[in-house]
Amino acid sequence: MGGAGILLLLLLLLAGVEAWRPPKGKCPLSCSCSKDSALCEGSPELPESFSPTLLSLSLVRTGVSQLKAGSFLRVPSLHLLLFTSNSFSVIEDDAFAGLSHLQYLFIEDNKIGSISKNALRGLRSLTHLSLANNHLESLPRFLFRGLETLTHVDLRGNPFQCDCRVLWLLQWLPTVNASVGTGTCAGPATLTHMQLRHLDPKIFKCRAIELSWFQTVGESALDVESFSYQGEPYMVLAQPFAGRCLILSWDYSLQRFRPEEELAAPSVVSCQPLVLGPSLFVLAARLWGGSQLWTRPNPSLRLAATQTLAPRQLLRPNDAELLWLDGQPCFVVADASKAGSTTLLCQEGSGFYPRQSLHAWHRDTDAEALELNGRPHLLLASASQRPVLFQWVDGRFERRTDIPEAEDVYATHHFQAAGEVFLCLTRYIGDSMVMRWDGSMFRLLQQLRSRGTHVFQPLLITRDQLAILGSDFAFSRVYRLEPDKGLLEPLQELGPPALVAPRAFAHITVAGRRFLFAACFKGPTQIYQHHELDLSA
Repeated sequence: MGGAGILLLLLLLLAGVEAWRPPKGKCPLSCSCSKDSALCEGSPELPESFSPTLLSLSLVRTGVSQLKAGSFLRVPSLHLLLFTSNSFSVIEDDAFAGLSHLQYLFIEDNKIGSISKNALRGLRSLTHLSLANNHLESLPRFLFRGLETLTHVDLRGNPFQCDCRVLWLLQWLPTVNASVGTGTCAGPATLTHMQLRHLDPKIFKCRAIELSWFQTVGESALDVESFSYQGEPYMVLAQPFAGRCLILSWDYSLQRFRPEEELAAPSVVSCQPLVLGPSLFVLAARLWGGSQLWTRPNPSLRLAATQTLAPRQLLRPNDAELLWLDGQPCFVVADASKAGSTTLLCQEGSGFYPRQSLHAWHRDTDAEALELNGRPHLLLASASQRPVLFQWVDGRFERRTDIPEAEDVYATHHFQAAGEVFLCLTRYIGDSMVMRWDGSMFRLLQQLRSRGTHVFQPLLITRDQLAILGSDFAFSRVYRLEPDKGLLEPLQELGPPALVAPRAFAHITVAGRRFLFAACFKGPTQIYQHHELDLSA
């Protein structure tokens, strides 16, 4: 064999030896390894040069500060992974990505205070999980989503704060076929040392609401009402300084409210809509020049003024309300003039005509229609005496009683909750009041401090019974009725500079969103969006 052949043979032999040489560096210096397992202690960082066929890995007292995404992609065959006495405090999303065969994950006696909601994603074979003896005050919702194979979970030894953040965990426990050690509460003080598994989820009030500013609408206004016409929601504003009733609709393209139609109505104080089949009516109650009825017989036409309403009786309207009496639509207009009287107008043919004069000479400031004991009632507030309650009897309103201990009431609004009728009484000076109907009389339930208040208005938005106490000089306050207490509790403040001298509130639902309108006397109308917040998230 020539030299070239011998050289070639030597190269082939060397290549063969190199091809069969065992791989180097498969067990890091800080680790002790066997064929299938490794134990690493005191490593300054996460060791990486393991055999890809490793089945068991234990990490003790490493210097790793956090477990990042994909930390174990190089050991996809792991069946057991253990961490103990390490210093890392954060586990990121997808930290265990690629470990589809992992069955045992023990993260115990570390300093973990935060674990991302997708940290355990992809562990579809996991049966045993331990997060015991760490610094976890809560766990993110859906942490265990996709881990249907779990049979044992240990969460003991963590300083869990038993507030809304643990609600999802309490709801998850009855749904899982696993043995779960939950441990005890570290707080709040009222629940300290209580076993998590013994907590009743019903004790947590984890749903909150918030009103956030959404839009401003032009001129100042005294009143705002919502109505639905031909399946679409609308708002109508009484704008005395602009001299109009302004109808607003929802612009689905711009996702905002926009002007739809204007009705000329100088000195208007209230625009009351009424929908009867294809017809739309709007009563424009005006201080001067006579109140008017606007009519749209069908959707193809625009609203047109068709009637001047009771010119000799409606001298100085201050409020107008829609009510139904014996199946017939009517309006009641509260008159605040010295020589006027509140007037009930009911439909006759295509117009509305006086049916009854009420409460003459008392300078009424507000009318409120309500039902008590199955009968229509009318409550009138005036500048000269306590609110007076009338009852509908034999085709007319008869005086029933007044409301004791209710002097200087500017306006009244009612609401119903849990089968009971409540009344909000607005007082400009003194405390505004909440009263409850006891079957024969309204009795005082609650007093709320109010100064410079012209509106104390209840509103039911989804399942929340709210009441807003407006103020001309300070923040307006939103209250929510707490069913357990039966009282209005403070919820939020709506304040200047945006909300100035509110006079009326109304809400509307459109495109799956809920909005609150605030008509302001000294500034433009403000629109807020109603949000529901889940505090357990």
